[in-house]
Amino acid sequence: MTNSTLQKQLIQSGAAFAALAVIAGAFGSHAIKEKLDSVNYNIYQTAVEYQFYHALALFAIGAGMRRIKENVAKVAFTLFVLGIIFFSGSLYLLSTSMIWAKERVGWLGIVAPVGGVSFVVGWAYLAVTGFKPSTSSHSAEKVQEMQRRKKHTFEEKQ
Repeated sequence: MTNSTLQKQLIQSGAAFAALAVIAGAFGSHAIKEKLDSVNYNIYQTAVEYQFYHALALFAIGAGMRRIKENVAKVAFTLFVLGIIFFSGSLYLLSTSMIWAKERVGWLGIVAPVGGVSFVVGWAYLAVTGFKPSTSSHSAEKVQEMQRRKKHTFEEKQ
């Protein structure tokens, strides 16, 4: 997979998961809020929030691909998507199970920690290995040149 392909997948996945989180949030607020008790509604909202946070994280990783190692981006991508599916997905199902199953499907609650661990490992992996420092002195030269131009322009105006 090329870097630009991975970047495209990250941005598109982040945008898709964010759009789905908006839809789920609107659905929760307008269509099923009255059908859920406060505990299940809070669980549902937690699913929406964590889906949104990690959708935005996917988008940010895609946007910052120049500064993140490709293999790290792939691992984070996988862990965050799994986290969304297992954490948010199980919470959506658990919180609405009284509607679709006519009883609380409690075993879904044990799936959420799998997704939660996936989120934590993804963030930890990014924190420890994600940043790709610039090894090019050329970029430092560009920054210095930009600063010289800016200073020169400022001095001309005075």
